[in-house]
This record gives sequence, C-alpha cells and structure tokens, in this order.
Amino acid sequence: MTPYARAVLDAVEAIPAGKVMAYSDVAEYVGQGTGRTVGTIMGRHGGEVPWHRVVRSDGSCAPEVRDRQVALLREDGVAMDGERVDMRRARWDGMSERACRS
Repeated sequence: MTPYARAVLDAVEAIPAGKVMAYSDVAEYVGQGTGRTVGTIMGRHGGEVPWHRVVRSDGSCAPEVRDRQVALLREDGVAMDGERVDMRRARWDGMSERACRS
C-alpha cells in the first residue's frame, strides 16, 4: 500500500459516527489527489475502514453499494434526506481532528 493510500484510509478512519465526507473532501483533507483517486483507493482497500462514511458530493451513494451504505449511514445516525445524505448537516471537514493533531 502506498503512503497516499494509507493517508486516505487514516482520514476515513477519523470521520466520526454521524458524519460523512465526500470523496473530494478526503482528498482535500489529505492534501493531495482527487475524489477519483480516493474512490480508487476506497474500492481497493476501503473494507479496512468505515467506508460507508464517504459519499458523493451531492450526498448520494454509489449504486452498487447504495442499499448497504444507506443502512449503515442510518445506523450511524447520519442526517438523511431519503436515500441521500443531507450534506449541509452531516458533512465533516476534519478541522477538529486537525486541531487535535497540532
């Protein structure tokens, strides 16, 4: 696993229950890459972390995992609007985590 992949997985591991990040948010948090590269890493290694807390920027889930992801997000207490995450209420920017690491 590359250092970048490890950084992505560490970022996803830091997302608290009840919150989510978009793929592009994870890339921004890590400081490199794109939402697509994060998606690739999640596809390969995401089973090691709470993968369900990473969604598309519009709050939707990938069709191939949507039912499972929506169920897990609801179990986490994520604010939902139907089968989409309410990104205004549930998006986590990681700022409190960064403050703790400083």
